[in-house]
Amino acid sequence: MVVLITGASHAGKTLLAQKLLEKYSFPYLSIDHLKMGLIRSKNTELTPMDDDKLTEYLWPIVREMVKTAIENNQNLIVEGCYIPFDWQKDFEKDYLDKIRYICLVMSENYINNHFEDIKKYASIVEERLDDSYLSKEELLEDNRDNLSLAELHGLNYILVDEKYEVDFEL
Repeated sequence: MVVLITGASHAGKTLLAQKLLEKYSFPYLSIDHLKMGLIRSKNTELTPMDDDKLTEYLWPIVREMVKTAIENNQNLIVEGCYIPFDWQKDFEKDYLDKIRYICLVMSENYINNHFEDIKKYASIVEERLDDSYLSKEELLEDNRDNLSLAELHGLNYILVDEKYEVDFEL
């Protein structure tokens, strides 16, 4: 089985991947690590700020890694914001039957009431070098966009509203 976890920045993708690794012993791939490896090795001229272009660049690589894991009957968790909302079009039914997808979305209520906590716990799994760029307005907009796109494409999502208790059963 392959689990795809996506969502806006700071939504808890890495935390959920870590929890699933601990619960099911499935390894996980951080698309951010792949991104930075390609950028730092100069295999692309893209920068960490080129979000839309990075999705176009990274998704074909990640997609084929997902197919390979399925073909090899391996479990894998893939987490990152570079999973397009029309991802299903890239897989035949046999693959789709072995993929679970979830988009993490924080509600406006949650962001407004917990913005300082969101920033405070941003490094709970991995040490973020600098997230001073993060604004409440940007976080609100990104989560609204993710919710809208998940609903538009009929995709599964977890809405974090009152408190952050994210779990996902396989």
